[in-house]
Amino acid sequence: MKAIRFLKHLAEGFLALCLAGMVVAVFGNVVLRYVWGTGWVVSEELSRLLFVWLVAIAATLTFAEGKHLGFDLVTARLSGVPAAVLRWLTRGLIGLSLYYLITGAWAQVVVGMGSHSPVMGYPLALAAGAIFVMGVCMAALLVLQALAELFGRQEGGAA
Repeated sequence: MKAIRFLKHLAEGFLALCLAGMVVAVFGNVVLRYVWGTGWVVSEELSRLLFVWLVAIAATLTFAEGKHLGFDLVTARLSGVPAAVLRWLTRGLIGLSLYYLITGAWAQVVVGMGSHSPVMGYPLALAAGAIFVMGVCMAALLVLQALAELFGRQEGGAA
């Protein structure tokens, strides 16, 4: 439990750093442009890269906490076997979606290894890597949630 809490705080700290980096890059560039008529060339690329990682990590945290938007009009009224069947069907569909997300992101990582951003020169695989990491983490969380329900430690699940 402490390891999970530590990972959550680590991810939240990373989100704060990404947000702070974006604020500094964008606001600093705006001030430089309007006050001194110059700017940082790397501002746009850096803020875009940080935004991609911010969204990916935030989506993973949201998935872990079961706070994604969901439609539970039917499932909230069910209990027992029908509810369990729908939960497992939902998990299967989420797993299939994550499979396609992970394989597609990995293909982009491989392609991005040979391509570099025009200004900063970082490999474009770094941006696609955020989506790959998000997909792998969500898949691991989905398996953990399913196992928790299977072994009776959790009623329902975040899926």
